[in-house]
Amino acid sequence: MRRLIIIIVAICFPLIATLSAIVPVYAQGAAKGASGLPLPRFASLKSKKVNIRIGPSTDYAVSWMYMKAGTPMEIIQEYDNWRRVRDAEGTEGWVNQALLSGERTAVAAPWMRGKGQDIYVNMRRDPQSSAAITAKLQPGVQLTIKECNGDWCQAETGGAEGWVAQGEVWGVYPGEAFK
Repeated sequence: MRRLIIIIVAICFPLIATLSAIVPVYAQGAAKGASGLPLPRFASLKSKKVNIRIGPSTDYAVSWMYMKAGTPMEIIQEYDNWRRVRDAEGTEGWVNQALLSGERTAVAAPWMRGKGQDIYVNMRRDPQSSAAITAKLQPGVQLTIKECNGDWCQAETGGAEGWVAQGEVWGVYPGEAFK
């Protein structure tokens, strides 16, 4: 009997190891929420005042209140009409989908805030590093994104318009392209 158990384990172990390696790859390729949209993805806050809750219902306490429409949020989970979101600082919570917009916004280099007075994100006339600088953006400035080509994003903020390097903003994924 003991020999039979050892044989079964010897046969099943490689099969289980193979399946456990395949399942996560399949799950990553099929990352879609209940809405049918991909997860994670970026959106922005639709309203000036938005409550972020500790759970997916108005029965849960408010953990944070955002006071600026257009703030970019990364949607990382869905439950019914609720979306679990993360902001540029890493704060997470739940917000009703009605308070989110598909308008793409971003924050200029939030990881550089407080690093010094002379640190800027350059906005350029064209999507290339040799193009003329049209504006110098302080880290943390919010941008409205018009399109991204995978390396550069066309954006506007406070009357300035141009292109910013995609790696210098939070609100778009590396290599992401859209119009």
